[in-house]
Amino acid sequence: MPFDYDLDFETIDFRKQPELYRVGRGEQGVLLVEPYKSEILPHWRFKTPDIARKSADEIMKLFEAYRAADDFVGMDMARKFIQMGYTRARRYANYKGGRKYKDDGDIHDRQIDEEKAESARIFKERWDQLRADEDYLKRKKAHQKQYG
Repeated sequence: MPFDYDLDFETIDFRKQPELYRVGRGEQGVLLVEPYKSEILPHWRFKTPDIARKSADEIMKLFEAYRAADDFVGMDMARKFIQMGYTRARRYANYKGGRKYKDDGDIHDRQIDEEKAESARIFKERWDQLRADEDYLKRKKAHQKQYG
């Protein structure tokens, strides 16, 4: 079931109402779902590999804390931030200033920034780890079966 963008994200506490949460595709809803956005976003950084490593480690700690609390929504939101760390760092690695498109809609030429590429690799390792986590996958399937 797709992510439901029609919900009132200003008022819903998804920790209290996990039945309203839909996994969606990729990073959908990553900057909407509270209280997780406010808990994870302050740790999300990728400017340098050292910063990215610290960020990814902190988000993985949150992932494990959500797991320990039997909080699938938190686990999935942490996964989304890890995934977004990869995709955004990769975008900045490929395009100066993270801007893929020119004002006229054409695509800028790639200018690989190796520092940002390393940041992306750090997040990609964690993302691959989460995508292979059998417990996470089991919980995801159960949430989708129960709630859509």
